Amino acid sequence: MPTKPATEPALPGHMEQGSLTHLLGYHLAQASIPTDHVFKTCIQETFNINKLEFTILVLLQANQELTPKRLSTVLNIAAPNLTLILDRLEKCDFLTRIQSVRDRRMQLVRLSETGQAMAAQLTSVSRSMEENIWKHLTPAEKQILLELLRKVAQHRKT
Repeated sequence: MPTKPATEPALPGHMEQGSLTHLLGYHLAQASIPTDHVFKTCIQETFNINKLEFTILVLLQANQELTPKRLSTVLNIAAPNLTLILDRLEKCDFLTRIQSVRDRRMQLVRLSETGQAMAAQLTSVSRSMEENIWKHLTPAEKQILLELLRKVAQHRKT
């Protein structure tokens, strides 16, 4: 007797996913639904900070100061769009832009004191906000998932 092929676990809505199941982008989009909800609830609505702003603040916290060009490259954001985001963060007194002492043609972005405090709060909240999502995976599965996603991200073309 032929065996039935294994089916994908049902998602909310209980419909066949068809040929979408082989697409990494589809699975990333589905996985982002609960993470987007958690981010919106814990960060965006609480601190009025969106994902890009959050990422910039935490990157600056980890790196002390960065050029807009490096931020643009890491985040895959066009320079004019990044400028608008940096303008908003500067207006909120989260960051400052300074001229490099090594190369006066270069501008550097760094956290202000207010930005350092905000980044510390955001980091603290972010450490526990996804616990309910991770509880469905073992610690080993979590590490494997993160490592595989890092590998995918490291080999991007842009």
